[in-house]
Amino acid sequence: MTAKFAENVMRMLEDERTVKVLTTVDSSGTPHSVVKNSLRSDEEGNIVCLELIESSRTNSNMTGSLWFGRKVSILLVGRDGSSLQIKGRPYKCVVAGPVFEAHYRETRKQLGNVDLGAVWIIAPDEIIDESFETRWREESDAHPLRKHLDRIRAE
Repeated sequence: MTAKFAENVMRMLEDERTVKVLTTVDSSGTPHSVVKNSLRSDEEGNIVCLELIESSRTNSNMTGSLWFGRKVSILLVGRDGSSLQIKGRPYKCVVAGPVFEAHYRETRKQLGNVDLGAVWIIAPDEIIDESFETRWREESDAHPLRKHLDRIRAE
């Protein structure tokens, strides 16, 4: 099931100042995280990830995720300090055709004489607000008795 993007998620994905981190796992479950400025959304509500290096660890892990149904995680950190985690599954790898060619031309226009190894399409399953204020409130509500003694005394 694909999670639908709220307007704030779309804005964060499209904002070039947002820090975007993609975490994949290899066949033994070892995580690998990289900053991916190329992450964006498409018209269907999926995430598009451009992989420039065909032989990269990320590309290898994404292939394994596609074949074996492993999830990936995307962390978005906005310029205002907001933080979102998107969990999803790669479901398509595009290496030829009009979609690939459009991304290839745009990538070369932006970055110069570089390659494009793959265009990955990730279907989001879950979007989690990881901002401190949200997490603090949720954890405090879920566990009201878990407080440091100095906080309890001050109340």
